[in-house]
Amino acid sequence: MAPLRYLYGVNSTVSIVIPCLNEVSYIERCVRSTMMQTYPAHRIEVVVADGGSTDGTLERLHDLQQTYGQLIVVNNPKRFTPVALNLGIQAGRGDVVIILGAHAELAPNFVEKCIDALASHHAAGCVGGIIENVHENRTAAIVSRAMQSPFGVGNARFRTGGEAGFVDTVAFGAYKREVFEAIGLFDEDLVRNQDDEFNYRLVKAGYSIWFDPEIRSRYYVRASYSKLFKQYFQYGYWKVFVNRKHKAVTTWRQLVPFAFVMWLALAALLALRMPDLMPLLTLPALLWLIGALGAGIASGTPSRDLPGLTLSFLILHTAYGTGYARGIVEFLLLRRMPAADQHRLSR
Repeated sequence: MAPLRYLYGVNSTVSIVIPCLNEVSYIERCVRSTMMQTYPAHRIEVVVADGGSTDGTLERLHDLQQTYGQLIVVNNPKRFTPVALNLGIQAGRGDVVIILGAHAELAPNFVEKCIDALASHHAAGCVGGIIENVHENRTAAIVSRAMQSPFGVGNARFRTGGEAGFVDTVAFGAYKREVFEAIGLFDEDLVRNQDDEFNYRLVKAGYSIWFDPEIRSRYYVRASYSKLFKQYFQYGYWKVFVNRKHKAVTTWRQLVPFAFVMWLALAALLALRMPDLMPLLTLPALLWLIGALGAGIASGTPSRDLPGLTLSFLILHTAYGTGYARGIVEFLLLRRMPAADQHRLSR
């Protein structure tokens, strides 16, 4: 682990980095939440890395700069998220770097809680908390419920909640500046999964990641089933590229959706050749359906939303699994670089 070079406590300075592209409906709310913190304002700077917005976002940011002198706007000509993150980190000067999304809104004590957690857990290179999804339509509410369920996303505590403790990743993490000096910046080859990959390197370097449910933020969700499929397909696809880079499976839970998809495909093929085995072959699918419905009922989902929730679970698992399968073929078997059609983000 890199030697301690910064003092992490009440006197720490903080850089909040926000990648942004055409977010005129959200960016003002996001920026204002970073400025209305219980932590001293003169110790916070906000760096927005904009990818050339054309919807009025830049004009809104320039107006905000008239009010908030600690708001910095930098240009991100390549438009990819990891490039934006790196530009923001390099432009900032804080002892602590917080990564934020333009659709997010921080709780008033977010920064204070992050600094307290870093000061209390000296081995932690990063701390983070729980995201509360704010739904902008009924479909978004159903999708969010699926993404906050352990059945849908496993043990990702920043989505599902849980007790404080060490984890393998968080969203909107607060990082010690020394971590970037020790292991480098975000991998600009990764359109997706750049935060998971960075956190993998962080843990591998000897740091740890602390989750504290008192660190809270909100995220405004615009969701549809088609966008959900594209998003999680990309997560699975790019995860294999990360695995190839590190010559390792970074988290074992990533294999579960892939195994599920492979079972469905194998069962379908075998059923065509051996119809008598159909009941046995469909048993895992039936168990999955029971699990999905049970998770929905246990979470208090209204009965009218159970079909949509079950569909969301199915999309989460099959999209990630099929994306992972494509990644295995392209990255591991054919040794290709990422396909051009997987560079466009879907949100």
